Amino acid sequence: MSHLFTIHPDNPNLRLIRQAAEMLRDGAVIVYPTDSGYALGCHLDDKDAVNRIRRIRGKDDKHLLTLVCRDLSELSTYAKVSNTHFRLMKNNTPGSFTFILEATKEVPRRLQHPKRSTVGVRIPDHPVALALLEELNEPLLSSTLILPEEHHPLTDIMEIREILEYQVDLFIEGGIVGINPTTVVDMTGATPKVLRTGAGDASAFASED
Repeated sequence: MSHLFTIHPDNPNLRLIRQAAEMLRDGAVIVYPTDSGYALGCHLDDKDAVNRIRRIRGKDDKHLLTLVCRDLSELSTYAKVSNTHFRLMKNNTPGSFTFILEATKEVPRRLQHPKRSTVGVRIPDHPVALALLEELNEPLLSSTLILPEEHHPLTDIMEIREILEYQVDLFIEGGIVGINPTTVVDMTGATPKVLRTGAGDASAFASED
């Protein structure tokens, strides 16, 4: 049976945060709040949990999940960042951005783009998500909670639980979440390239032609 934790965003309950982190280490798939909507998350090294997330999303094994990090220091362990790009990212994180970066050797090949050796990474601007990442002490593998045949993420945690009761182990309600997806920025080249405009202000990464 699934669990539901209600965690106040201004003062996250550390006992519940610790329980959630322990469940992730034990193989749980969770629904948790971010600044760009609810997301599915699992432990970085758990292949079975990753496959469960893909089934919920209706995606095959070519669908890559995002590494969700607590800060830029952790992010730089898993992705290569130039000094120029680091400054740009520092000015815009935490925030509703997913950055496409060249993966380091710390990222398993199965989590990288097969042709480009890149990985999607983000630092969410939501207190509950950040508290969970701090307690976990490593990134989450994550995917926006958009169900098959849908175009937008669900925002009502009770509706989400009703639909996914037997597919997810833990649902975390954490106050207000965003309703728009992240802005996706490719940072692998000399100049950032905005691939998708979403909740994050893309103007900071616009090319100056």
